Amino acid sequence: MSGNHINPVIQTQGLAKKIPVQTDNELIILKDISLSILPGESVAITGASGSGKTTLLGLLAGLDQPSSGEINLLGQPLHQLDEDKRASLRLGAVGFVFQSFHLMENLTALENVMVPLELEKQSEQIRDSALQALEHVGLKNRADHLPARLSGGEQQRVALARAFVSRPRILFADEPTGNLDRRTGEEIIELLFGLQQEYGTTLVLITHDESLADRCQTHYRLIDGVLSTQ
Repeated sequence: MSGNHINPVIQTQGLAKKIPVQTDNELIILKDISLSILPGESVAITGASGSGKTTLLGLLAGLDQPSSGEINLLGQPLHQLDEDKRASLRLGAVGFVFQSFHLMENLTALENVMVPLELEKQSEQIRDSALQALEHVGLKNRADHLPARLSGGEQQRVALARAFVSRPRILFADEPTGNLDRRTGEEIIELLFGLQQEYGTTLVLITHDESLADRCQTHYRLIDGVLSTQ
């Protein structure tokens, strides 16, 4: 029944990415990728190093433009939007967690978490919201610490707090445990999935870890630029 139809938050059709090499050749990174991701769904994308996983994530998030094909993010045609409009679409609606944390070294943990709210020009209770987010990841007592004074696991917790503080509809996570030891990585993953389920966030996870990918509802593999489900 059409009344029960749920619109995907991410949808692609015939997506491809090529880059020119030398004078008349091109390197095909991704080809003919079509996928559909529903609200609240957890999706893993695995593949060997250099298979194009991070390139695909960049396209889905509108950080990069495809060579051909269509991408719709939150109902908007990313492939037709310029960089400013893509950034505006992401603001407050899309969060990111990266392997290398990407915290601002000169800002405290609290100030790092406040950044997305300031970019959204939220004026009320930014500090309180950021402190709440840090408390959520167990780091309220580290609020005034610079990243250099935090362990890798603590830095990734700050990154998770920053990613979720705006209650984004979609979270893109690129190898979120890649720089962490196994035990710390497992703690971060428990936290990531807990927050994702609590907020009903759509999760797109890039990982080498098959056991981690198996925790997601949908598992895609990228092989030779082609996306397939197992």
